[in-house]
Amino acid sequence: MLRIVLTAALLCGSTAVYAQEMTAAQRNACMGDYEKYCKGVEPGGGRIIACLAKQSDKLAPACKKVLAAAEKK
Repeated sequence: MLRIVLTAALLCGSTAVYAQEMTAAQRNACMGDYEKYCKGVEPGGGRIIACLAKQSDKLAPACKKVLAAAEKK
């Protein structure tokens, strides 16, 4: 269920920077951080990505890498 929520949130982000479709590997890279820091965030409108970005200093290296790559596109 959480994977579906995170997937939907990542794919439906309104911010152009994060509007790209993410691969399963990219979503999986941030799943643990999502559950730890952003579990209560309502999906949609890029809120989960924004939450993860606010916690960037605490994120796992793999998730940081995914977010950094998303920002470059």
